[in-house]
Amino acid sequence: MKLERQATSGEMMTQVASLSLHPIGIVRSALSERASAARQPIASGGAPGTIELNAGLEDALSDLASFDRIWVLYWFHLNEDWRPKVLPPRSEKRRGVFATRSPYRPNPIGLSAVRLVSIEGLTLHVADLDILDGSPVFDIKPYVAYADAFPDAAQGWLERPNDPIETYLVTFSAKAEAQAAFVKEHTGFDLRSRIDEALALGPKPHAYRRIKRDERGILIAVKDWRARFSHDQNAIQVDYLFSGYSPRELATGDAPELATHRAFEARFGTLR
Repeated sequence: MKLERQATSGEMMTQVASLSLHPIGIVRSALSERASAARQPIASGGAPGTIELNAGLEDALSDLASFDRIWVLYWFHLNEDWRPKVLPPRSEKRRGVFATRSPYRPNPIGLSAVRLVSIEGLTLHVADLDILDGSPVFDIKPYVAYADAFPDAAQGWLERPNDPIETYLVTFSAKAEAQAAFVKEHTGFDLRSRIDEALALGPKPHAYRRIKRDERGILIAVKDWRARFSHDQNAIQVDYLFSGYSPRELATGDAPELATHRAFEARFGTLR
């Protein structure tokens, strides 16, 4: 596999017109889509995964097992464009992409400090993983605390009094609990946890977290499901869940996943 980015007419390149990178391996994790990845490795809840390296790199792994954490440089392989300004999850305004950890970068290179659990042959078992399955890996370096950690460093816009923001207490009504349990039972998807994680950062409309207002109130979208919620001070209650498909799609569509959504409405009624 070879990834190459060439300069376009509007770009400034000081030394070379293109650079070639050759992946040394690939990430394997349960994270299949961008919305499922944690904001940072430390927020992943210990999410496990592996890094499978290419043959011939056995000697390069010598002595690495003695380190607790490693830096992983990888490619945001699902991103096709970039944005000069982005809306981070913990910000109420757009920021310059270079002042954020957003994956929407001119060159979508990711950097994560993950926990190294063990090494078996060419497979690195890791935890605290925030990297999507299938991400090409370019390099691995040991995390060295005395050189890599600067606890007194200024943190820019994140040092504002309300940033990082306080988390909200998220609760589910009995109806919403039953609905989330139904989704998990029929699809294996933990919708409750995903809603909890997104709403813990606050109830304000936010494009990244897919929170918006409409004529009926405020809702959050997670995959092809929706949830209505109410809030008061630092507490949020999820009132009920409903399908993200329109009544017409549910009535006439033939996508396989629609069967679960139809069964959901048959059980809980049509809600919007």
